[in-house]
Amino acid sequence: MFGAGLVWRAYKKHFDATDDADAKLAVFCTTPNIRSYWYNVVTEIIGTYVLALAVLYMAAPEVGLGALNALPVAIVVLGIGLSLGGPTGYAINPARDPGPRLMHFFLPLPRKRDSDWKYSWVPILGPMVGASLAAVMFVLFGGV
Repeated sequence: MFGAGLVWRAYKKHFDATDDADAKLAVFCTTPNIRSYWYNVVTEIIGTYVLALAVLYMAAPEVGLGALNALPVAIVVLGIGLSLGGPTGYAINPARDPGPRLMHFFLPLPRKRDSDWKYSWVPILGPMVGASLAAVMFVLFGGV
């Protein structure tokens, strides 16, 4: 939420000059290109599953990269974004969407639209299911 507030403050003049209410919402939260709740949830499940499983297998590397230890995870996130970002905006983290969506709701953005609360459960449920599936698969296949 703090970050969303900083974005609003940094780009306030841009928000004031922009009439595209959908673009303003997209700055704060994920929105699908094609709204299909079932497919949007499935996309979030897949993206989060891949991310969580990759992180679980990278969590205890035998050889570290020093200051670059987070680079493999960043590359996985980039790959998920490039492959699955279009359908849902790839929240892939249940904490990514609700706080900034609340900020969109409360901030005094001129000519803004509603905060799309009908869709707000998708970027929460999908990542929770995807991460849970990844954890189960990790344990079943001897990761622990």
